[in-house]
Amino acid sequence: MSVYCLQTDRELVLLFTDMVLNGIKAVFFDLDNTLIDTSGASKKAMEKVFKLLIDKSHFSEEEAGTICNNFQTKLLHEDFDSSKMTIDDLRVSHFETSMQDIRSGDHRDLAKECYNLWKTIRLQLMTLPESTKNMLRELRKSASLVLLTNGNRQVQREKIEACGVSPYFDAVVVGGEHAEEKPAPSIFLHCCELVQVKPEDCVMVGDNLDTDILGGLNAGLKATIWLNKNPHLNSDPKPAPHYVINCITRLPEVLQNLQ
Repeated sequence: MSVYCLQTDRELVLLFTDMVLNGIKAVFFDLDNTLIDTSGASKKAMEKVFKLLIDKSHFSEEEAGTICNNFQTKLLHEDFDSSKMTIDDLRVSHFETSMQDIRSGDHRDLAKECYNLWKTIRLQLMTLPESTKNMLRELRKSASLVLLTNGNRQVQREKIEACGVSPYFDAVVVGGEHAEEKPAPSIFLHCCELVQVKPEDCVMVGDNLDTDILGGLNAGLKATIWLNKNPHLNSDPKPAPHYVINCITRLPEVLQNLQ
């Protein structure tokens, strides 16, 4: 496992002037917390909801904090059935039940307001940095690029539209639109078919060891590249990726030095 740290913009320019990818024909990218800061956007959006709960409904700070935390916990353990309700209705219900756990009564309208505020602010904050755009433009001159993201179809498509990432890719694959998501090998092989390459000619780049890295390993890709923005928190990752970077714009150097 090789580790690559931050570099200057000038170093990036020099790398781009002579991009050689050592036989790599395709690069697969994760979306959330790899290309866009989903966690940061979600946190800032929830801060707005926290303030709304206190100012408009007179929940205490402790109560508002509990409601917000419970909503986020429910997001992590969603069991969504599209035949019963929309994903928006489900997430409104997350807020509603979180409020009812604190205070009985009809909170449906407030739950809708909280969810719409959270969703709107979160999508507004999901932006693709210029440095990332430049990197993707240059990489695409030498290899096919595939966006491979897990999650509900509507939720992920809304993120993709909000951040404007589609034009930088040859194919976009949303796990929720397929029978299996990452880390299942099938969805990686589907990506290979879309851009007509073999697994051994591809690399996977992502921040999640259990989906991006494990999936890339299971599918037999040439290499897996783990984006770890907090290296002091996990110095011995499992499963072990081939390479580790702490900034997405370090990727070109890794690709040029790939063994």
